[in-house]
Amino acid sequence: NKQKINLAETNIKNIKMSMSSIFSRPRLVVKKVLARAQNEGDGAIVRRSIGRPELQNLDPFLMLDEFNVSPPAGFPDHPHRGFETVTYMLQGAFTHQDFAGRKGTIRTGDVQWMTAGRGIVHSEMPAGPGTHKGLQLWINLSSKDKMIEPRYQELLHQDIPKVEKDGVSVTILAGESMGIKSQVFTRTPTMYLDFTLKPGSDHHQQIPETWNAFIYIVEGEGAFGSSDSTTTPAHHCLVLGPGEGLSVWNKSSKPLRFVLIGGQPINEPVVQYGPFVMNTKSEIMQAYQDYQLGKNGFERSRQWCSK
Repeated sequence: NKQKINLAETNIKNIKMSMSSIFSRPRLVVKKVLARAQNEGDGAIVRRSIGRPELQNLDPFLMLDEFNVSPPAGFPDHPHRGFETVTYMLQGAFTHQDFAGRKGTIRTGDVQWMTAGRGIVHSEMPAGPGTHKGLQLWINLSSKDKMIEPRYQELLHQDIPKVEKDGVSVTILAGESMGIKSQVFTRTPTMYLDFTLKPGSDHHQQIPETWNAFIYIVEGEGAFGSSDSTTTPAHHCLVLGPGEGLSVWNKSSKPLRFVLIGGQPINEPVVQYGPFVMNTKSEIMQAYQDYQLGKNGFERSRQWCSK
């Protein structure tokens, strides 16, 4: 009987250990924002989390939209300056065109990492009928990088590293997880991980301690930060406090899918006017004037329109 009691106590201890974070200073949720649906572009619907009044930005991140678009809606010709956009397709496909003649289509699981730099005018429209869903993240650039030449990194689903272990799968868009690194170049140091946890599974992900980080829940519900925290459902953005890493548990009967995104703060002033993000009001005025007059990076904007 004594052996049985000791065995039971050991099992309880093991269970408690598995339900606790492996970090001495785990990152806890310090803010929760529900991404509510709103109109954007031309008839498109987005759920905005970062970029709402409740969470204007989270250095170096400026905006996160979960978009849901069916033709003829979309995001027709519009400019950018001073930051990067990361478009990750969850369902369907989007075709991108810009004023430099670049054109391409990203499909389910593909990523387009676009550095707007000194200026881009482009369109993003659904490729074909049906519903097209994805995430678009805006990442700020430091003042030294805001006026660089535009560039693209386009990653196909099959070329993005993925790992699966103990009921947890992760797609590594940027950064590192489970010992596997992404080859994406992030001018502003960034991690972007897409996790799916099967029911009953848990995971513990390190995050550089000096970085800001957040979670966006795509589907399902999970407990984040501590095992006894209240579970949070889809379409919520969870800002994480300081610490060594994130612990997450899926206690539900359905899969949990979320993205974990972190980045090194730039610690510079942010002045934004729509699609222009600079450091001062005078730089914003200059960006708007450059776009209107077609100069300093926008030379081709006056003669171009998407097809």
